[in-house]
Amino acid sequence: MKVLVAVKRVVDYNVKVRVKSDNTGVDIANVKMSMNPFDEIAIEEAVRLKEKGVATEVIAVSCGVTQCQETLRTAMAIGADRAILVETTAELQPLAVAKLLKALMDKEQPGLVILGKQAIDDDCNQTGQMLAALADLPQATFASKVEVVDGKASVTREVDGGLEVLSLSLPAIITTDLRLNEPRYVTLPNIMKAKKKQMDIFKPEDLGVDVSPRIKTLKVVEPPKRSAGIKVADVAALVDKLKNEAKVI
Repeated sequence: MKVLVAVKRVVDYNVKVRVKSDNTGVDIANVKMSMNPFDEIAIEEAVRLKEKGVATEVIAVSCGVTQCQETLRTAMAIGADRAILVETTAELQPLAVAKLLKALMDKEQPGLVILGKQAIDDDCNQTGQMLAALADLPQATFASKVEVVDGKASVTREVDGGLEVLSLSLPAIITTDLRLNEPRYVTLPNIMKAKKKQMDIFKPEDLGVDVSPRIKTLKVVEPPKRSAGIKVADVAALVDKLKNEAKVI
């Protein structure tokens, strides 16, 4: 069984994000970029399935600029067998990424597709769900435990009221939550091996996909700075401030 894993190149989670001076977006010039943490978890889970003998091949996929090759090399250092880059300089929105992944699914015919539940840059949490809809396949989002036995996947997922267990027939789409696993430390020998692994590069037009944006970003601004808290003398003063200053009641 092939496992397809989508990985995204994002601003490293340790970096303080800055907005461009013209408010057109986030400044990524000379900023450390890394693999999206939820996608690291997805790659780790796919590699663990391979180590258990459930999966035969793990394919890492990324969509974006040429530098995404570094992210794919990291995925292969974790344990992916080969990689595919869909190279484009266009602004990729979740629907476009889902369409690209659907085209690659048609090409590779994986038994399982694993994605991070969301990317830490746009926080959309949409690609996995859109891909499941486009491919007309069962999906399990926010997975905290995955077991694959006899052509079925049992997925424990986190919901507001606790845990929910779903049984999916394969092929299926799974998105990973934070508590699914802890990604392994990438060793230097594995980094060197990853340089020799196969990486195929396509353009969106090679896959017959139109990636032009459907949504236009008008302005990006930093959230307002929080003011310091104050003490109030009594309940009446608290109610007055909540009503007239904070305007929440």
